[in-house]
Amino acid sequence: MVETKSILIVDDDETILAVLKEILRLDGYIVETASIGKEAIERSDAAFFNLCLLDIKLPDMEGTELITELHKTNPQMIKIIITGFPSFENAVKSLNLGADAYIMKPVNSKELLELVSEKIREQQEANQMSEDRVSDWVKDRIRQIEREQDKD
Repeated sequence: MVETKSILIVDDDETILAVLKEILRLDGYIVETASIGKEAIERSDAAFFNLCLLDIKLPDMEGTELITELHKTNPQMIKIIITGFPSFENAVKSLNLGADAYIMKPVNSKELLELVSEKIREQQEANQMSEDRVSDWVKDRIRQIEREQDKD
């Protein structure tokens, strides 16, 4: 069974929310939206999202601040900044605070879907590596305990 990936979109522009939601939904993602940072934090606290697309300018907080808050509720969530106000300073600050990518409006739907797919694939590979490491550690620990028991 293939697990459907979930995405949270945070933008104060209702048209952008609706368009991005439809693009991603049609590509098979479960999509929820929020129009302010506080709502995004509440949604992230209540449910797991693989990825969040967030505007850099929100009515109640900067997207860079929201990156930090979302990391507290869901550290593994991929965070992609979307902005209509690109600047070198914003891009560097976003990436330094934990954004996984930075894209500019207007968003090209094909490029967005490719980026989302790539980032989710990277997330899955990282999770698999973590699971493999834990599995290897458990196997090594079991062997160590068995050796210690054999000595007794």
